[in-house]
Amino acid sequence: MSLHSSNLDTLYRQVIMDHYKNPRNRGDLEGETLHINMNNPTCGDRIQLQLKVEDGKISDAKFLGEGCSISLSSASMMTEVVKGRPVEEALEMSNIFSQMMQGEDYDDETYELGDIEALQGVTKFPARIKCATLAWKAMEKGLNEDDHN
Repeated sequence: MSLHSSNLDTLYRQVIMDHYKNPRNRGDLEGETLHINMNNPTCGDRIQLQLKVEDGKISDAKFLGEGCSISLSSASMMTEVVKGRPVEEALEMSNIFSQMMQGEDYDDETYELGDIEALQGVTKFPARIKCATLAWKAMEKGLNEDDHN
């Protein structure tokens, strides 16, 4: 492992732990929202994702739940990045995230992934990929079932 790779791993771990200890968008949304409950029985992660979709855009996103640091930090990162985006873009970003989690080449040019790239290291631990993708799968499920977008 090169020094650069080691420093990057450390930085990524710090970003993940920051989102875990100081989650963004944790809580309840008021008004009419999509509520999506999902769990990962392998790890015990549970998430309730709440999305407010208005005029084809995700105007707000929050989550509640419990689970490992990877699951909850991924939910924090995901809610941050999809707020204000058109539904189609949020779904495209979910597809890009899925490709990243599967170790495939992914489009990192179209959208600024920001902190989400810190989760790249999860690909080295196949059992943890479901943890990282739980919130994203919940978002996909909710948006694909929603008839308001």
